[in-house]
Amino acid sequence: MISNSNLNTMNLFQLILKFKNYPIGKSSHLLASIRQMDAKSFEEEKEIKKWCQFNYLVQNNVFYRSFIKSHLGGEFPKQWNDIPIITKKDIQKPLELILTSGFDNKSLFKNSTSGSTGNPFFFAKDKFSHAMTWALIMDRYGWHGIEYGKSLQARFYGIPLGGYKYYVETLKDLISSRVRFPVFDLSDKVLDSYIEVFKKKRFVYINGYAASLVFFAGHCIKRGIILKDFCPSLKVCIPTSETCTDEDREILQKGFGIKVVNEYGCAEMDVIAFEDEDGDWITSDENVFIEVVDDENKPLSNGLTGKILLTTLYNKAIPLIRYEVGDIGSLSTFKKGNFNILQNLSGRTNDFAIMPNGRKVPALTFYYVTKTLIKEHLAVKEFIIKQTSLNVFVVEYVSEMEFDNEIKEIIQVAFDKYLEPNLIVNFLKLDKIERGKTGKFKQFISLIK
Repeated sequence: MISNSNLNTMNLFQLILKFKNYPIGKSSHLLASIRQMDAKSFEEEKEIKKWCQFNYLVQNNVFYRSFIKSHLGGEFPKQWNDIPIITKKDIQKPLELILTSGFDNKSLFKNSTSGSTGNPFFFAKDKFSHAMTWALIMDRYGWHGIEYGKSLQARFYGIPLGGYKYYVETLKDLISSRVRFPVFDLSDKVLDSYIEVFKKKRFVYINGYAASLVFFAGHCIKRGIILKDFCPSLKVCIPTSETCTDEDREILQKGFGIKVVNEYGCAEMDVIAFEDEDGDWITSDENVFIEVVDDENKPLSNGLTGKILLTTLYNKAIPLIRYEVGDIGSLSTFKKGNFNILQNLSGRTNDFAIMPNGRKVPALTFYYVTKTLIKEHLAVKEFIIKQTSLNVFVVEYVSEMEFDNEIKEIIQVAFDKYLEPNLIVNFLKLDKIERGKTGKFKQFISLIK
């Protein structure tokens, strides 16, 4: 039963969560109590919770028990690092095969994600853990003066183009106080129409795929405008789902005239890190235990870059214990209060090009190879780099004009400098770069099998 006082403090979004049996009040209270712990109690609580999660899943999840047995035999892990790492490939199975005993549709939040691989991954969260995720999101957004579910959001995402799912997303937008700007068509005419919407509505923040937001901000710069001048209520831009570099941040701030706040998360897990007012990427240590390991899965000290492992501290529906999310990054050697700081996020483990000499090059390298040029030539709207063989790359780009030999030579020199000499770089001008069903956009794709 919801009291009148709770009704007065809850917005529509929170009320819907409550009516769908997500215990948002309980989770918000628990989150607040965790944040008030002293450093010693906070660390002890994390240690207890991660082991409780492991023990519960070994006892109640048939798949995970079999997974542990296949790796450890009859041995019980003596240390946390003895627990085998689980990957998306391990649990990319029909949901009923990885679901913990005792859960049914009424007690679960279920969803799927294709991630960057295009391969569907079906996952589930028990309702309390999903409520903890929402409690954390509302807490983090509150750092920047945003009341999630009430503050009007400009949402630059994809959307199903028809059928039942279209109406579901439209209803979600209504409940969550957001206006959706589909990112499948980012032509000048469409973007000009988006600017007109900003003139009429009191948006508080912008949220969406990083590449699409940078594209829109670049359009504002090209038009000689600052978006906040037309929409003074705007406070914050929160790019998500794709890497947002320092150069991207500059373009967003210049085109929108507002603060940029980076978040990092994955749908099957949680928000993993969120920037505070100082620009520090604060990790979600209330909900997630975060580790960084090397290529041999050995723990790395803070400050060193490696594979990121995540353990949910609440979700008992599926086994996300020492889960290799596929990202590479590092934790800072410094803390902020009780919380770790995500020092860097270098990309995904599958976002690498292989050079003819065998060297692996992170996808972000290509971004830096071309970004300065593209920033100086704003006629370039979008680009994607594809590796078609070990020594051949294709730069596909959308531009008002075709690259001349001088520009091609500049890019070729950058490839030689940052990657390896004598690589073959071809160029292909397009009217439009196709996006996936969700509207996400990758700036590097390897076509090498």
